[in-house]
Amino acid sequence: MIGVRPIAFFTNPTIDKIAGKVGHESAAAKYAAATETGDFSIESEKPYAELWMGTHPSLPSKDVETQRSLLDLVRDNKALLSTEISRKYGEKLPFLFKVLSIRKALSIQAHPNKNLAEQLHAKDPKNYPDDNHKPEMTIAVTPFDGLCGFRPLKEISHFLASVPSLRSLIGEEVAQEFEEDVSGRETSSRAEDTQRNKKSLQSAFSALMTKDKSTIAAAAKDLVASAENDGEKFAGGGGPSNGGKELADLVIRLNGQFEGDVGLFVLFFLNYVKLEVGEAMFLKADDIHAYLSGDIIECMASSDNVVRAGFTPKFQDIPTLTSMLTYSYAPISEQKMNPVDYPYVTLNRTAYSSSSSTILYDPPIEEFSVVKTQLNDQGAKATFEAIDGPSIIICTAGSGKISVGPKNEQVKTGYVFFVGATAECVLESDSESFTTFKAFCELSGKETANGVH
Repeated sequence: MIGVRPIAFFTNPTIDKIAGKVGHESAAAKYAAATETGDFSIESEKPYAELWMGTHPSLPSKDVETQRSLLDLVRDNKALLSTEISRKYGEKLPFLFKVLSIRKALSIQAHPNKNLAEQLHAKDPKNYPDDNHKPEMTIAVTPFDGLCGFRPLKEISHFLASVPSLRSLIGEEVAQEFEEDVSGRETSSRAEDTQRNKKSLQSAFSALMTKDKSTIAAAAKDLVASAENDGEKFAGGGGPSNGGKELADLVIRLNGQFEGDVGLFVLFFLNYVKLEVGEAMFLKADDIHAYLSGDIIECMASSDNVVRAGFTPKFQDIPTLTSMLTYSYAPISEQKMNPVDYPYVTLNRTAYSSSSSTILYDPPIEEFSVVKTQLNDQGAKATFEAIDGPSIIICTAGSGKISVGPKNEQVKTGYVFFVGATAECVLESDSESFTTFKAFCELSGKETANGVH
């Protein structure tokens, strides 16, 4: 069983139907339909939001040939994961690999750390289905935008002073306390200043999140009217990161999706980020975010725990969210990743001459890393050294073949393969552009961006 195995998926790849791109516009749907099992076909008017790849019990991948779940396969043959990974992670993949196709804002949310996940799962297993943490990494496949992490404090102070409806919701007393507490200390590196700033940020943010819905809806009408009328002057002309017109357009757009929602005001607390194709960011457990649009590759620790508090009709847990957040504040540049060349691969002459590449996205956790391989000519080949851990590979563009030992398989856009531990893997293009993403885990000397193996 060690080697290449094509993996099929459940017939319904949608997790949040409301937010998904519709029909053939959804990359998640197109990739799911590519695997020729006859179980799934795209409905042109139906939204498709997520494609899952892995062993999570909510939606485990299936082997094309046997129709057995990947979860069953790796439990029966622990060598597929490696003995060390199988023992440490309970005979399942330590990561969950996804494709998200986002048409409409996903919920304002955070994922609990390991200790909190265990507590929430024990207390409320219906809404918190497992006991694992969920740090995650996002790589843009198409242009993407989202709200991620708290803005620098000066920007938040600017919006409190320039958006009257936001200030009225938080309350004059809380707003003044925030401004006074952080003034002159917004970028201080002293531990006592940082803790004071975080406490003030939590107070202001919690004041917003705990307002009743009718009060928020009334304030939202004023906010939207200002966005429609003020143009570039909206929100005091915006902050250093976003112009007034850009924020006005964002408010109008999101109000069209979730009219009168608290998320219209949350966006003044959070970084508004845009990722171009290939750009990536990493979110630790307890980091707040809301993905707004785009197709992305997402990799995370294997968990389905989400604490929600806006932009959603689903269960919301505002007390847990406001108490669990790190309240770290920084420009979005500090969350964006800096991928580097992947060192444990050999490119053939055709690959080199066509400027092909293998790029490593390596977050500061052990559960996963991701390699993007771009082969730019027919016959371009990338030979990956064996690692002591499992991999999942998805093709997002073009076609080619994948080989492990004597076994090789045809690869088309949307095909997904599982590669067991200790197997050398070769990717070869038969098109002018062949793109794959490989998620993997190797505990013994985790592969890192600085080249240490």
